[in-house]
Amino acid sequence: MLPAFNDPAEHSPYEIVKQEDGYSLQYEGKTLMYIDPVARPKFYDRSTSEGIPYQKIAALHGSDVLASTVIQSCIRWSPKDRCKFCAIGHSLDAGSTVAKKSPQQLAEVVQAAEELDGIKQITLTTGTPNETDRGALHLAACVEAIRKVSSLPIQVQCEPPSDERLYQILKDAGANTIGLHVESFDERVRREMMPSKSSISLDNYFDAFSKAVSVFGRNQVSTYVILGMGEDPDLTLEGCRRAAGMGVYPFVVPLRPLRGTMLEHAQPPSSAYMEQMYGKVAVFLSDAGLSAAGSAAGCAKCGACSALSSFEKAIV
Repeated sequence: MLPAFNDPAEHSPYEIVKQEDGYSLQYEGKTLMYIDPVARPKFYDRSTSEGIPYQKIAALHGSDVLASTVIQSCIRWSPKDRCKFCAIGHSLDAGSTVAKKSPQQLAEVVQAAEELDGIKQITLTTGTPNETDRGALHLAACVEAIRKVSSLPIQVQCEPPSDERLYQILKDAGANTIGLHVESFDERVRREMMPSKSSISLDNYFDAFSKAVSVFGRNQVSTYVILGMGEDPDLTLEGCRRAAGMGVYPFVVPLRPLRGTMLEHAQPPSSAYMEQMYGKVAVFLSDAGLSAAGSAAGCAKCGACSALSSFEKAIV
């Protein structure tokens, strides 16, 4: 998945060029390869009984993943509290989504996307609505409704809930995997980039990882790790190594500066840095017996936002 609508992309030497027989990826005018864009999903042409377009309920990610932010708001969205890389409020302001998706709406869209477009997995994430369940209860209700119409694997994503029983509730509802996104293993970066979310410390996250793995199993818990925010590489690698050893897949991705965020004019990390970090994290995954292919659903399984799985394959 290529970022195309942010500041770095506008100044990139790479370009996607439409030609008579399709599209090509070019570098400084030289064709590197021919590409086939993912077709517009058929389910985007439908609407709910309330007249809400399906694409405002859920969107196609990659080629075969249906994704939805079930609660498109966050208690951490005030200017002084928000994560500097996050754009959750801008999507709502732009009218491209709705504030809260009901379980029934999601089940309806899942059924259509599976029948019309052959989706293979589902990812449900959420903004943080409170400091208790942190969106887990609404996620569970959404998963339960989807399970009445589909058996596709589902990942849920939220901040670690304060009540550890919610992991089992999510699992019992039908979730296959869970994403608990630490964002960075460098506490200094977390405080700077996530003024409010960083109140959930790294110790809290590792405790949550342990509890989640005990419910979902090894390789079925993942965490987003964003590179390019000024993090200490050694702290980052140690965090990834520790997480992998616990059975948690550290999904390493480059910073993609999004328009409207506080980091919109930041530069993404260099390819050399990413290559180095991918290679080392892939070794941790191999040593721990984890893999993108071994995850039932979610970001690690999809892999569209990261090259990590390619480095896994290079080790085999």
